Amino acid sequence: MTRSDRQMSDTDTRAFLRRNALAHVGTMDSENWPYVVPLMYVYEEGNLLYLHTGSRDGHFRANIAHNDKICVTVSAQGPMHRGAPSACNSSLVYESAVVFGRVRVCDGADLDQKKTWFFDRLLERLEDSAASYATGYNMLKQIVLYEVAVQTVTGKLNPGLHH
Repeated sequence: MTRSDRQMSDTDTRAFLRRNALAHVGTMDSENWPYVVPLMYVYEEGNLLYLHTGSRDGHFRANIAHNDKICVTVSAQGPMHRGAPSACNSSLVYESAVVFGRVRVCDGADLDQKKTWFFDRLLERLEDSAASYATGYNMLKQIVLYEVAVQTVTGKLNPGLHH
Protein backbone atom coordinates (compact mmCIF):
# COMPACT_ATOMS: atom_id res chain seq x y z
CA MET A 1 0.00 0.00 0.00
CA THR A 2 1.40 3.37 -1.02
CA ARG A 3 0.02 5.28 1.99
CA SER A 4 1.13 2.97 4.81
CA ASP A 5 0.11 5.67 7.31
CA ARG A 6 -3.51 4.96 6.32
CA GLN A 7 -3.30 1.15 6.41
CA MET A 8 -5.77 -0.48 8.79
CA SER A 9 -4.66 -3.42 10.89
CA ASP A 10 -5.84 -6.85 9.81
CA THR A 11 -8.13 -6.97 12.87
CA ASP A 12 -9.70 -3.58 12.08
CA THR A 13 -10.08 -4.45 8.39
CA ARG A 14 -11.92 -7.69 9.16
CA ALA A 15 -14.14 -5.88 11.70
CA PHE A 16 -14.98 -3.33 8.97
CA LEU A 17 -15.93 -6.18 6.61
CA ARG A 18 -18.20 -7.69 9.31
CA ARG A 19 -20.05 -4.37 9.77
CA ASN A 20 -20.96 -3.92 6.11
CA ALA A 21 -23.06 -5.73 3.55
CA LEU A 22 -22.55 -4.16 0.10
CA ALA A 23 -19.46 -4.81 -2.00
CA HIS A 24 -18.34 -4.05 -5.51
CA VAL A 25 -17.04 -7.29 -6.99
CA GLY A 26 -14.64 -7.37 -9.91
CA THR A 27 -14.19 -10.24 -12.35
CA MET A 28 -12.61 -10.63 -15.80
CA ASP A 29 -14.40 -11.99 -18.84
CA SER A 30 -12.95 -14.35 -21.46
CA GLU A 31 -11.67 -11.38 -23.48
CA ASN A 32 -10.01 -9.85 -20.38
CA TRP A 33 -12.56 -7.06 -19.99
CA PRO A 34 -13.13 -6.13 -16.35
CA TYR A 35 -16.64 -6.37 -14.95
CA VAL A 36 -17.60 -4.83 -11.60
CA VAL A 37 -21.01 -5.36 -10.03
CA PRO A 38 -22.46 -4.41 -6.64
CA LEU A 39 -23.42 -7.50 -4.62
CA MET A 40 -24.55 -8.16 -1.06
CA TYR A 41 -22.05 -10.15 0.99
CA VAL A 42 -21.49 -11.66 4.42
CA TYR A 43 -18.14 -11.96 6.14
CA GLU A 44 -17.95 -13.43 9.64
CA GLU A 45 -14.34 -14.47 10.32
CA GLY A 46 -11.44 -16.43 8.94
CA ASN A 47 -10.80 -16.66 5.24
CA LEU A 48 -14.28 -17.19 3.79
CA LEU A 49 -16.61 -14.51 2.46
CA TYR A 50 -20.04 -15.19 0.91
CA LEU A 51 -21.86 -13.44 -1.96
CA HIS A 52 -25.15 -14.09 -3.70
CA THR A 53 -26.85 -13.45 -7.02
CA GLY A 54 -30.08 -14.50 -8.65
CA SER A 55 -30.18 -17.78 -10.53
CA ARG A 56 -29.98 -16.30 -14.04
CA ASP A 57 -26.79 -16.88 -15.97
CA GLY A 58 -25.27 -13.44 -16.45
CA HIS A 59 -21.88 -11.78 -16.79
CA PHE A 60 -20.81 -12.61 -13.23
CA ARG A 61 -21.51 -16.35 -13.56
CA ALA A 62 -19.92 -16.52 -17.01
CA ASN A 63 -16.84 -14.66 -15.81
CA ILE A 64 -16.18 -16.84 -12.77
CA ALA A 65 -16.70 -19.98 -14.86
CA HIS A 66 -13.84 -18.67 -17.03
CA ASN A 67 -11.64 -17.29 -14.21
CA ASP A 68 -12.34 -17.84 -10.51
CA LYS A 69 -10.13 -14.94 -9.34
CA ILE A 70 -12.13 -12.00 -8.00
CA CYS A 71 -11.60 -8.70 -6.23
CA VAL A 72 -14.11 -7.58 -3.60
CA THR A 73 -14.08 -3.90 -2.56
CA VAL A 74 -16.09 -2.45 0.32
CA SER A 75 -16.09 1.23 1.24
CA ALA A 76 -17.84 3.56 3.66
CA GLN A 77 -17.86 7.30 3.14
CA GLY A 78 -17.64 9.76 6.00
CA PRO A 79 -17.81 13.56 6.02
CA MET A 80 -15.81 15.91 3.85
CA HIS A 81 -13.24 18.00 5.73
CA ARG A 82 -13.00 21.35 4.00
CA GLY A 83 -9.52 22.58 3.28
CA ALA A 84 -8.19 25.98 2.26
CA PRO A 85 -7.54 27.81 0.09
CA SER A 86 -9.25 25.51 -2.45
CA ALA A 87 -11.31 22.34 -2.60
CA CYS A 88 -8.12 20.51 -3.62
CA ASN A 89 -6.90 20.93 -0.02
CA SER A 90 -9.97 19.13 1.34
CA SER A 91 -10.12 15.54 2.52
CA LEU A 92 -12.87 12.93 2.47
CA VAL A 93 -13.08 10.68 5.52
CA TYR A 94 -13.51 7.03 4.50
CA GLU A 95 -12.76 3.40 5.29
CA SER A 96 -12.24 0.72 2.67
CA ALA A 97 -11.22 -2.89 2.32
CA VAL A 98 -9.99 -4.85 -0.69
CA VAL A 99 -10.21 -8.64 -0.78
CA PHE A 100 -8.53 -10.80 -3.39
CA GLY A 101 -9.64 -14.41 -3.58
CA ARG A 102 -11.01 -17.31 -5.53
CA VAL A 103 -14.73 -17.89 -5.81
CA ARG A 104 -16.84 -20.99 -6.22
CA VAL A 105 -20.56 -21.71 -6.42
CA CYS A 106 -21.75 -23.34 -3.19
CA ASP A 107 -23.39 -26.73 -3.47
CA GLY A 108 -24.05 -29.84 -1.42
CA ALA A 109 -26.78 -31.39 0.70
CA ASP A 110 -26.74 -28.49 3.18
CA LEU A 111 -27.09 -25.76 0.53
CA ASP A 112 -30.47 -24.45 1.74
CA GLN A 113 -29.08 -24.34 5.28
CA LYS A 114 -26.08 -22.28 4.04
CA LYS A 115 -28.39 -19.93 2.15
CA THR A 116 -30.58 -19.48 5.24
CA TRP A 117 -27.47 -18.73 7.33
CA PHE A 118 -26.38 -16.19 4.71
CA PHE A 119 -29.70 -14.34 4.69
CA ASP A 120 -29.98 -14.41 8.50
CA ARG A 121 -26.53 -12.75 8.77
CA LEU A 122 -27.30 -10.33 5.94
CA LEU A 123 -30.53 -9.19 7.60
CA GLU A 124 -28.64 -8.69 10.89
CA ARG A 125 -26.23 -6.33 9.14
CA LEU A 126 -29.15 -4.50 7.59
CA GLU A 127 -30.75 -4.27 11.06
CA ASP A 128 -33.69 -6.44 10.06
CA SER A 129 -34.74 -10.05 10.67
CA ALA A 130 -36.53 -12.89 8.92
CA ALA A 131 -39.25 -12.62 11.56
CA SER A 132 -40.27 -9.30 9.96
CA TYR A 133 -41.51 -11.17 6.88
CA ALA A 134 -44.53 -13.45 6.70
CA THR A 135 -43.11 -15.87 4.14
CA GLY A 136 -39.53 -16.24 5.34
CA TYR A 137 -37.03 -17.29 2.67
CA ASN A 138 -39.34 -18.74 0.06
CA MET A 139 -36.99 -18.06 -2.88
CA LEU A 140 -33.88 -19.96 -1.80
CA LYS A 141 -34.01 -22.15 -4.92
CA GLN A 142 -33.71 -19.00 -7.06
CA ILE A 143 -30.56 -17.77 -5.28
CA VAL A 144 -26.97 -18.69 -6.09
CA LEU A 145 -24.62 -18.56 -3.12
CA TYR A 146 -20.87 -18.12 -3.68
CA GLU A 147 -17.97 -18.81 -1.35
CA VAL A 148 -14.84 -16.70 -1.69
CA ALA A 149 -11.61 -18.18 -0.36
CA VAL A 150 -9.86 -15.02 0.82
CA GLN A 151 -6.20 -14.91 -0.18
CA THR A 152 -5.36 -11.28 0.62
CA VAL A 153 -7.23 -8.60 2.54
CA THR A 154 -6.14 -5.00 3.13
CA GLY A 155 -7.87 -2.02 4.66
CA LYS A 156 -7.41 1.72 4.40
CA LEU A 157 -8.65 4.54 6.62
CA ASN A 158 -8.53 8.23 5.79
CA PRO A 159 -9.26 10.08 9.06
CA GLY A 160 -9.45 13.43 7.25
CA LEU A 161 -7.73 16.68 8.07
CA HIS A 162 -8.67 16.98 11.74
CA HIS A 163 -7.23 13.88 13.39
